[in-house]
Amino acid sequence: MTIKLIALDVDGTLLNDHHELTEWTQEILIRASRQGAEIVLCSGRGPANTIPFMERMGLNGYVITHNGAVTAEVESREVVHRFAMDGQGLEPFITYCRTNGVHFDINTAFGLYVDQPEGLELQVREMYTNFMMEPLKLPQWADLTEPLAKFTAFGPLEQMDEVQQEWGTWNLPYYMTRSGDFFIDLMHPEASKGAALKRLAESKGMVPSEILAIGNYYNDITMLTYAGIGIAMDNSPEEVKAASDEVTLSNNEQGVAHAIQKHVLAV
Repeated sequence: MTIKLIALDVDGTLLNDHHELTEWTQEILIRASRQGAEIVLCSGRGPANTIPFMERMGLNGYVITHNGAVTAEVESREVVHRFAMDGQGLEPFITYCRTNGVHFDINTAFGLYVDQPEGLELQVREMYTNFMMEPLKLPQWADLTEPLAKFTAFGPLEQMDEVQQEWGTWNLPYYMTRSGDFFIDLMHPEASKGAALKRLAESKGMVPSEILAIGNYYNDITMLTYAGIGIAMDNSPEEVKAASDEVTLSNNEQGVAHAIQKHVLAV
């Protein structure tokens, strides 16, 4: 069946390790779009630092962001669907992070908030620069009126492994996922890339067999298993590869372009 929608993770998938979208990959995506396939970026990023990649390619449509918590329209930047999380339930996680020296941020659809943006460590500041985000100071809960999309803990791999193990013993009111070695995300319990992709596809009258999804990490598994063709990058953990239909080249070898050329442009 013809592929009508291509769902793409961004970091570790679409972009190489230098956070670059290569010219050839961009060319392949534009060709696939002109052939009739809708390109949907599905990222742990927010709309503000995902939409620019679509604009660079001259593509409209939608982006699924915050690991599925927020779906936004590219041209208008309008949020068309969101899984808003209960911010009151975050207090134990915030206390844990502050007590144990774990950096965290709180995300609305287009905003990102931290405790002290002016005093961030160099590693944390570089991370936000790479992800094209400018953190704001976290206000009091009463002053944060916009719906919350995601809570993220960030730190070294060993620290994040410890945090995940600890929080995994809690009675979590949220969906917890790893969106990278150094990130743990908490969201609405029904939020995931797969759930958001399913909702978007059904609104367009598409079925899974018309969808190609490509990703590289644990937070991509739900969309890889929903799509008719789910492809893992060669730089993916083994569990992600096992959940996929096939494996393409790594993000540093333009694996996305190779996969689309095989399944979309060569058909």
